[in-house]
Amino acid sequence: MKRVADSGESEAAAAVPQMPLCASCDRCRSRKTKCDGERPCSNCAQKYMKRHKLKSIDGVPYSEFECVYSPAKRRGPVPGKSTDSRKVKSLQGSIRGASGGARTSYDSYGQQQPAIDDVGLRHLMLAQQQQQTPAFDQGWGGGLYDSAGLGSGMASQQQALQQQLDQLNYLTQQQALAQQQTLLPGGQNLEQDQPAAQRIRMEPGKESANNRLVADTVAGNMRLLSRNDIDGNRLRAYYRLSIDELFALPTIPTDEEFFSRLNLPVPRIMPKGLHNALLAAQFSELALGALVHNEVQLAMELCNATVHCLRKCVEEPVEQSYLFEVSRAYFLLGVFRAFRGDTDRYLKYRRVCMTHLSQLQDEESPVVGCEALLAAIAYLDAWAYMMHNANESALPSIDDTIPPVVQNSNIPTNSTQEKYDVMTTPACIAADPKNQVWIQGAPPVYLNNEAPLPARSLDALACAIRSCCDQANSRFKSMEKDAKPSPDDEACSSDDQKTYSTAFISPTATAVMSHKDELCARNMVLSAFTLLQQHEASTSSPQKNQGHHLIISAMDAFLENGDEDGSGSFTDSQIQSLINVCNTVIENPLLLHHGGPTYHMVSNAAILLCHLLNGMYASKGNGKNEEMESAVFEEILDTFVSVRKLLHIHRRKLPVKLRCHGIPRPSVTGPIPGRAFIDLGETLMCACRGCQGFVLMACSPCVAAERARAAGRMQDMEAVREAERAEAEELDKEILDLGAEFDLDDDALLNMLSRIITA
Repeated sequence: MKRVADSGESEAAAAVPQMPLCASCDRCRSRKTKCDGERPCSNCAQKYMKRHKLKSIDGVPYSEFECVYSPAKRRGPVPGKSTDSRKVKSLQGSIRGASGGARTSYDSYGQQQPAIDDVGLRHLMLAQQQQQTPAFDQGWGGGLYDSAGLGSGMASQQQALQQQLDQLNYLTQQQALAQQQTLLPGGQNLEQDQPAAQRIRMEPGKESANNRLVADTVAGNMRLLSRNDIDGNRLRAYYRLSIDELFALPTIPTDEEFFSRLNLPVPRIMPKGLHNALLAAQFSELALGALVHNEVQLAMELCNATVHCLRKCVEEPVEQSYLFEVSRAYFLLGVFRAFRGDTDRYLKYRRVCMTHLSQLQDEESPVVGCEALLAAIAYLDAWAYMMHNANESALPSIDDTIPPVVQNSNIPTNSTQEKYDVMTTPACIAADPKNQVWIQGAPPVYLNNEAPLPARSLDALACAIRSCCDQANSRFKSMEKDAKPSPDDEACSSDDQKTYSTAFISPTATAVMSHKDELCARNMVLSAFTLLQQHEASTSSPQKNQGHHLIISAMDAFLENGDEDGSGSFTDSQIQSLINVCNTVIENPLLLHHGGPTYHMVSNAAILLCHLLNGMYASKGNGKNEEMESAVFEEILDTFVSVRKLLHIHRRKLPVKLRCHGIPRPSVTGPIPGRAFIDLGETLMCACRGCQGFVLMACSPCVAAERARAAGRMQDMEAVREAERAEAEELDKEILDLGAEFDLDDDALLNMLSRIITA
């Protein structure tokens, strides 16, 4: 038994026996996480260090940690006593009914000694045997029965009585044994070592402030899952108009809809795993919808509700019938973590999702939605691929926590798989060693002719984005070789230095170089557009697929600028594509919340408009059609100002490391000699090299290399300013504290998954 004893406590106070305390602190018990029982425990100490930005807790008073251990008190009867006591009372009643006159003596005996020993049982049997004969003689007509018949009846009854007494003796022995096991040799109670669910606190008013922050997120938000709830439908609409507008995943069914799809009657009692899997998927949709609408606190509560449902789902094996629903829930939870800038948990939830997808056994007729889910994963992976410059060493290692997916070697291959060195079935894609961190190489869903057309189109676009990132990385490496080292090179991050100095050809680059005619970025974009046109012609859905068209227009404009024989100026089709991208976002700003690099594409389109406006402004008055040029300039300027405002608002909502360019304003004071209309030198550049290339497209290699180094330092300074602002504002501080509380639930879920997958 652990005791709390301060250094200044006197010997007399230390000699006084203290009240038994719970084995876990109040905060760990409320979070249902493992507590080491220290003063303070590791969880409370870690939270304190994170909140106050400390590396050690040496010298910090124990009272500052809010790590409270409440007195232990048993909730309900001792385990094993309840059922036995009921059986004892039942047998006592049956014995009293059979013994008749022995009722009074048994009642008084039971009151004096509830746990009857063997001596008492024999004494009771003797008393009953002595009273049986008069009871039969007086109650059943005395002497009418012959001696033989009466003797046989009494013998059978006493035999039944003996069996009941033997059972009663066994139960009382078990009850006494259970009571002895709950006591230490010194008489101390082992109750504090029991699970927290079997103990209550004697002083519930002394709850810490952290416990009040943690509500029952599942029960408190259950009403939002109803199809008739206005708030729930609003959050669901935000999700479907933003993230799911591009992913187009199947609708999450209710319990009744799920069984109707399988042509099965709805059971009276729903399977626990299925019910919690559907709840988790629905909560994850609502969490993303709340995050899109910038309801951060509600979004975090709904994300926590998703985690709680998945923790209940983990307790039972996942069946094939709802394996896809569990995979989708983990993927959407990973999307939420990616939007919050939590790369470590995103990669873990992504791998758990891929682990479940690899267990799909229905190879001939895949589950509906698997290809769409894999295409969504590929597009989100393309974002991570961009932000980390295709450098796997810059990512946190998760292999020790969530092991890689095991690949099945006995899988038949076809001609397409042998040609492109890629598997096309969902289970094989999930287990491919190349796809453990992010999907790369040849686009597997695109090469599967049986996959839905929108999923194939999205996978082709993801492959084109990865290919463009590889090209940008190779260009920056060549610039680094040509540029002279700067004195500020030491300020560059270690990840950048590793990437600059290491020549690595990615699996995507290898596949593109091997099949240049089929898999080059331009052909991938054209194929994606063709597949999308076929889908729109074959369906009568009113959905406009604005997200697909926006990405295709942006990629078309970017790739057209990269022609080898181009003069460097903007073509009419390229200008039209850039304006189309910006106008689409202005009409529907929710498209910036796509789960992938869409926001970065729109930012780069705005940067290209800056270059266009600078060129038009520099050549203003030199052409013949000055009125037309002026009208076009004003139109493009209006579009740029509008889209810049939207990007600025969206950028402020994102974590610093996920932000794309901070685009400068146009000059409103008139032309300044030696400066452009929009000074791109004031741009806060993105950390992605592919995005930096759009800003530095008119710079020399030396200037581009120097500004690329400075971009990292500017991001660090911006992160420091954001942290100071969050500390100063009370609302942001509360959200940070709430996030730290909910992160413990995520860690508990991931620890459970780690043990299960490892086993």
